[in-house]
Amino acid sequence: MTSAHGARGALPEDGPIHRYAVALGSNRPLSRGLPPPAILESAFTALDEAPLRLLARSRIIVTPPLGPSRRRYANAAALVETALPPHAMLDRLQAIEHRFGRRRFRRWGARTLDLDLLLWSGGGVRTPRLTIPHPAMQDRDFMLAPLREIAPDWRDSRSGRTVRQLAARLARAQPAR
Repeated sequence: MTSAHGARGALPEDGPIHRYAVALGSNRPLSRGLPPPAILESAFTALDEAPLRLLARSRIIVTPPLGPSRRRYANAAALVETALPPHAMLDRLQAIEHRFGRRRFRRWGARTLDLDLLLWSGGGVRTPRLTIPHPAMQDRDFMLAPLREIAPDWRDSRSGRTVRQLAARLARAQPAR
């Protein structure tokens, strides 16, 4: 686990402060030749720009693709603090994705950067546009493994289980290889 406390991500003094767990993924290099792990390093920097403050980041891991994509993914997780409420945070994450060349063409396609809200300090959100906790988090080791590094005791508001417990349950459910 790496902690981050940057002046760039200074928070405003007014309003409630929220914490978010964010999953980062990339499996498509940028046209300037930036490979997926380097894209995630740059994304960590973007997650520490006002009005966001990067509190912690996981290691970057490489995982097999999910769905029809053939490219391996670089995955990681971050803890971010901000005064932005959930939908504004989603807008901010999508703006960062766009800055990194993300275009939403098809589900499961290759992407330069994917930022997903996994957990929120305020509990749950369920709207047509946003669901927190992330609905597939408990079934995805590439989300849980990095998150377990930086927030093992954070509880999923839906199940009441900690990230560590969710990861352990998923590991037990995997067939032997």
